[in-house]
Amino acid sequence: MIHLFLICYFFCLHGVLLGATKPNIIYLICDDLGYGDVQCLNPENGKIPTPHVDRLASEGMTFTDAHSGSSVCTPTRYGVMTGRYSWRTKLQSGVVQGFAPCLISRDRPTVATFLTKNGYHTAIIGKWHLNFRYLDPISGDEYERSQYRSPPVGAKIPDGPIHRGFDFFHGFHHARNMEAVIINNQVVKHEDPIRMLPRLTRESVKYIESRKDKKKPFFLYLPLGSPHTPILPTKKWQGKSGLGAYGDFVMETDHVMGEIRKTLQRTKQEDNTLIIFTSDNGCSKAAGITNLAQKGHKVSAHLRGSKADLWDGGHRIPFIVKWPGKVKRGSQSDQLICLTDLYATVADILKMSPPKKSCEDSVSFLPALFEKKIISSRKGVIHHSISGHFAYRMGRWKLLLAKASGGWSSPKENQVKEGSPTAQLYDMSKDEAEQKNLYSEKSPIVEKLLYNLRRDVLKGRSTDGIESCNDVKDIVLWKSKK
Repeated sequence: MIHLFLICYFFCLHGVLLGATKPNIIYLICDDLGYGDVQCLNPENGKIPTPHVDRLASEGMTFTDAHSGSSVCTPTRYGVMTGRYSWRTKLQSGVVQGFAPCLISRDRPTVATFLTKNGYHTAIIGKWHLNFRYLDPISGDEYERSQYRSPPVGAKIPDGPIHRGFDFFHGFHHARNMEAVIINNQVVKHEDPIRMLPRLTRESVKYIESRKDKKKPFFLYLPLGSPHTPILPTKKWQGKSGLGAYGDFVMETDHVMGEIRKTLQRTKQEDNTLIIFTSDNGCSKAAGITNLAQKGHKVSAHLRGSKADLWDGGHRIPFIVKWPGKVKRGSQSDQLICLTDLYATVADILKMSPPKKSCEDSVSFLPALFEKKIISSRKGVIHHSISGHFAYRMGRWKLLLAKASGGWSSPKENQVKEGSPTAQLYDMSKDEAEQKNLYSEKSPIVEKLLYNLRRDVLKGRSTDGIESCNDVKDIVLWKSKK
């Protein structure tokens, strides 16, 4: 009897220990990949093969109502790293260009600092796009963007990813400086940008291999530079899609996921690795959206708009999670989430509280992974366009403080007919394509959404918690004339 008790005790204890094991986390975020560019999300009008991402979806959970923090690059990345909307900083519109102090302040906690303090090895392989400075390695003088198209080889970086919580960085700043390869805090070489995606693939594989049998779990943040411009599929992938260079580049991007999966399997790390696949915003017009549509491929699927816009095609993004033994295979969630939610979610996974004055706009979606309702004090999700136009989504309703796209799609703000409504309201449960503007008909709903948006902006956070404040005093809600 005692012997049987000990056996039972051992297996129970073993189960508890397995349940308490910290998972490796891989967060792969594509650049300008539209919701409809993933074939399994767009079965009728998705003509680009994405077999590896499709397989990930079949083995994990697909979120159908996930949104980036903005419809362009930099603001979304700030939100992923900090759990805070970027418009709370000085960046009220557009993106950063490099050769400037890091947008994440030195005292601002990040996902990387949090995980490092909780026993993780952290790495970023890919695109940073949150600003950092370049210094002359001998004099220490700062290089100016007006004098350099690209940072010189040897330039030192005093405020990059390794100064914001990461143990390792291998990548580049943003597309216009893609030729400048950076390792940790130094520009190490210049090379043809067409080699960057293969480089990131190769370095990701090497990193995962290096973590085999290590005691520390790892967090790999993998912000690819594709399929953003310059659209540069390598020779091996040219012509594969039959849809031109963009389709080929999407296929090569999908291939990265395949290489990661193979490496995890080969090194026997897959069973304890949480994989998240997503994008930073919708597809860019540089992809040739009209031409692709003529060939039967709709980059935003059934959604209106694309990159830079307030309409959902600008910020509703693919979001797929695979976590073996935890997340049900082939499952789906229609719960509303935002890319700012990574921080609170990893804290929830580790059963740890995030640091004070962090995660102001982050909500854990961990319950959704177990097919339970997300419990949140956040009333809704705030959308933001390239021009700084605001929108607010709460449940079925979406309010846009813009007369039109708020971005690059027509009609733009200056193209709207005189006398048109000053804003837009859509019932997303019936009108995901955002075609019937109910703004003039639903004033009580408009007032409620506008009240929540104003409150979330002014109080410095959209969740309950310690008092916070924005970095700038006056945030303009109405960018177009009312």
